[in-house]
Amino acid sequence: MTDRASPQTAAAQLGMESLQRLTQFARDMGRITNLSMIADRILSGLSEVAQYQQGSLYLVERERERFRRLVARGAAHESSVPPVISLDHPLVQELARHQQILDIFMLADGTHSNAIDDSRLHMLESLSSSFAIPFLNRGRLVAFVLLQSKPATNCIDPDSMELLTAMAQSAANALDSILTYEDLHQSQTLMRRTDRLRSLEIIAGGFAHEIRNPLTSIKTFIQLAPDRKDDTEFIRDFSRVVLDDVHRIERLIQEILDYARYMEPKLTDEDLNDIVSSCLYFIEVKADSREIKIEKELASELPRVMLDRQQIKQVLLNLLLNAMDAIGEQGGTLRVRTSKLMKPEDKAWVQIEIVDTGHGISAANLEHIFDPFFTTKHTSGENEGTGLGLTIAHQIIREHQGEIQVQSMEGVGTTFRINLPSLA
Repeated sequence: MTDRASPQTAAAQLGMESLQRLTQFARDMGRITNLSMIADRILSGLSEVAQYQQGSLYLVERERERFRRLVARGAAHESSVPPVISLDHPLVQELARHQQILDIFMLADGTHSNAIDDSRLHMLESLSSSFAIPFLNRGRLVAFVLLQSKPATNCIDPDSMELLTAMAQSAANALDSILTYEDLHQSQTLMRRTDRLRSLEIIAGGFAHEIRNPLTSIKTFIQLAPDRKDDTEFIRDFSRVVLDDVHRIERLIQEILDYARYMEPKLTDEDLNDIVSSCLYFIEVKADSREIKIEKELASELPRVMLDRQQIKQVLLNLLLNAMDAIGEQGGTLRVRTSKLMKPEDKAWVQIEIVDTGHGISAANLEHIFDPFFTTKHTSGENEGTGLGLTIAHQIIREHQGEIQVQSMEGVGTTFRINLPSLA
């Protein structure tokens, strides 16, 4: 005698299998963050349940008012459906309004056929599809799947329809979260670019002001040179001044180009202590010549950081050279320290602290030091400031999602602190 499972037992088993499949699918939706990978997982999962061999997943592009095909299965299907579908396409409008799965076999059933079903049937056929699954989040159509090719059975059972609906909702939540994150990232990028353009308005005026004096000296030299070409002392002295002015204009132009260029960091996993040590190595000879004592205190087991190594070196070298200029020729101390910093919600950051015993910055100037073209260096020659170094440093740290802070007291010295999010 053969044992056979009762209908109740078989239904319970099918229900358990559906629950397990839905649970695994939802777990994958929460685990996968790559858009193309999650789209492929969604399409394969829904195709298996619906028993269709070919299909495509379309994702909304709101700014372009269309849906873009993100992934496809089956060469025949991919060639028969368009790469993009506009928001005003009848099928898109129907999925957004109807908010239910459309099945061509159910719509073609003569016992239930009516004018509305016939219209929906033509919508599916216009896109060479047999099955359409909408993905809705907060009442908005964020994506949909089109399936093609006759399944193993024309009629999908109610339990499978219910499972597909639940999977589609899970997929909609995951896709909408990714879209929200990408929109936020694009908004932040746009804000950073807008900030830079706004600063360039200030830079344009600053450039005109800063370049006027060197151009005046160059113009004066050109005008006087023909009449005083035999005056060797004049030619020698004025040539030196003109050369300094030309170098200043070159530095100014280069720093403006550095600032204006959109510098999205190319992040790599780095040891911050190694970068700090490398920067200190470059300034040691100059520090010794000025009798500046360098004190280095690098924290052991400092968390690693994702950063653009060259950009952070640019920031550190700028701050270190500024600190030495503030100390001047009379000698002093330059202290550099790294440490681990705990932020709210137990988030680990790393901190770089640069302290000098220089002349300090007045309270009136302190609030402007990151402004474009603001400088307290007014001496001629190599130490003359363009007023963009700290502006660029501030922008780089912001691009790294970090913070740069400054404290100073006249006659005592200045402290800069850079805080960067770590990998820990």
